Amino acid sequence: MVSSRLDRVLLIQAFGVSGLIHLLRPQVFEPIVPQPLPRRETVIISGVAELICATGLALRPTRRIAGWASAGLLVAIFPANVKMAIDARHSRSSLRRWGTLARLPLQWTLIRMALRAGRG
Repeated sequence: MVSSRLDRVLLIQAFGVSGLIHLLRPQVFEPIVPQPLPRRETVIISGVAELICATGLALRPTRRIAGWASAGLLVAIFPANVKMAIDARHSRSSLRRWGTLARLPLQWTLIRMALRAGRG
């Protein structure tokens, strides 16, 4: 129970902050949108989806479906994380190269967190 509550709080914060950045500064995320998706529209839609998931996880009546929706969203955005890691191969920053690679397995941890958060 404590784990699902902590998962929920962390995901609400992460989705909330990320969703707002998607809407307020979409250009930050546009380079990682895989082709042939429309960049600006995809960023806006994913930002709105993150805010909906955060809200759904915060409300008890919608928590279960929001947990599943959050996991689905994290699966859906995985290709963007892969593209970010591929694009970072040529970065001068070793922190960026390794950070984007480390993010890939972290995505699966976040998916498990979302499923646990939906149960709490």
